[in-house]
Amino acid sequence: MINSSNGMISTSSTSANTQSPGLKTYFKTPEGRYKLHYEKTHPSGLLHYAHGKTVTQGTLAIIKDKPAPSTPMAPPSGFSTGSGVRSAAARLLGASNGSRALSFVGGNGGSKSISSSSSSGSSSSRIGSLGTSCSSNSMINSNFDGKGTYLIFNVGDAIFITDLNSQDKEDPIKSIHFSNSNPVCHAFDQDAKDGHDLLIGFSSGDVYSVSLRQQLQDVGKKLVGAHHYNKDGSVNNSRCMSIAWVPGGDGAFVVAHADGNLYVYEKSKDGAGDSSFPVIKDQTQFSVSHARYSKSNPIARWHICQGSINGIAFSNEGAYLATVGRDGYLRVFDYSKEQLICGGKSYYGALLCCAWSMDAKYILTGGEDDLVQVWSMEDRKVVAWGEGHNSWVSGVAFDSYWSSPNSDGTGENVVYRFGSVGQDTQLLLWDLEMDEIVVPLRRCPGGSPTFSTGSQSSHWDSVIPVGTLQPAPSMRDVPKLSPVVAHRVHTEPLSGLVFTQECVLTVCREGHVKIWMRPGASDSQSGNSETIPSTSLKEKPLLSSKLGSSTYKQ
Repeated sequence: MINSSNGMISTSSTSANTQSPGLKTYFKTPEGRYKLHYEKTHPSGLLHYAHGKTVTQGTLAIIKDKPAPSTPMAPPSGFSTGSGVRSAAARLLGASNGSRALSFVGGNGGSKSISSSSSSGSSSSRIGSLGTSCSSNSMINSNFDGKGTYLIFNVGDAIFITDLNSQDKEDPIKSIHFSNSNPVCHAFDQDAKDGHDLLIGFSSGDVYSVSLRQQLQDVGKKLVGAHHYNKDGSVNNSRCMSIAWVPGGDGAFVVAHADGNLYVYEKSKDGAGDSSFPVIKDQTQFSVSHARYSKSNPIARWHICQGSINGIAFSNEGAYLATVGRDGYLRVFDYSKEQLICGGKSYYGALLCCAWSMDAKYILTGGEDDLVQVWSMEDRKVVAWGEGHNSWVSGVAFDSYWSSPNSDGTGENVVYRFGSVGQDTQLLLWDLEMDEIVVPLRRCPGGSPTFSTGSQSSHWDSVIPVGTLQPAPSMRDVPKLSPVVAHRVHTEPLSGLVFTQECVLTVCREGHVKIWMRPGASDSQSGNSETIPSTSLKEKPLLSSKLGSSTYKQ
């Protein structure tokens, strides 16, 4: 808990993650102070030996409406009925529209079988290799209405679901442990038309869809009503690296694997259908294969690259899909056309994370070169590099709620605020003002680069063919950005961040989450309610095209 009188966190003898004396409980920005409101973490003493094999990812799920008076429990082999839920989700590992999960452990996850272990003594049925509770055996919490803001995060062999508005540090509403395989990525559907809105991917390649509300209604410690895909790695037994719902996809979702393949599923189809795909003839080339039968699930395989796909992110409306991989390339696809549009290589090493701006004009990437790259969809190239991290960049996100403190509506510049976190334990905030960036145009073969301000490269479609992957640019050819603020927020390497209207959440790879209230928001919270008001992502303001004309540097 925070002692607001001195701005320091009081320690507890039972706390598993006491605040380091070197960490401040606030950081300053031009618009004011961001203050540490409280923390979330896993219960102490519950860590499995496999903890070190996974990196914590967090998913923020907001359920705004109350359920129907009696929500039926779906059988494990089917789907629960629609409940009229309007909700919003934001990924702590990248963008709010479902960016990639971060994992630094490649290869297969070992055993393909997954079983759920529980400390409760209730009986359960076995569906495939997952132990789930049937509707007849489930214990229902009749007092639970489902409304609220929930944080879902994985640590070791477990998934934890906690109430974000509760300031108890170790208070999971539900903890679900699995044997033989670890949950490594998850995604929440903001537009689910039936109860199944939460996806969970495992190190064995298995994937499950469940109803978050159903998990919260059930007082047991089993995963209930789960639907199983890629059972026992039957289609692909390599590690799930990232998972995402397709925006507006009516229940479609994609799963990226450590072997460079991405699979497209439809949750309305049986996950046990035959889905055999032809052998990939050229591992170095992008290719798409569709399932031979109409009832097959997955319905398509995209071979993206050699090596792991480390992260994926859809643009806000779902038109484009961005991927980053161990080969160091960002690739951007037209999702509906299944076509590679453009992409480019990192300065050095693998890329680990990516995120879209709300207007789909820019993509952030981060990776092993310690840089934050800003990729322009219009220019189809890197237009800025952010220098400030001292180690790998593991999470990036645009702040669509931020606006310039001096914005009066008369400025002509567009200012983007974005953030990044890294293994150096730092959170960095950046301001990108396009009219102040000197953009080097592409150099012709054998020629010298020319420079100009602003965007000048819309004509490059006729010069650079669609589907071309750009080589790594030279350091002298890319404008450099300096962070607005750099703050050490955790003692352990960080794995992701997310921006909400009231706060910024940072998560470290060991399973600790911190909630930083925005300037002004912390005062209103401490003055009346202890809850964090939640805004649906569908209500997110798009970035104004006319913001203040000044960026702020320290």
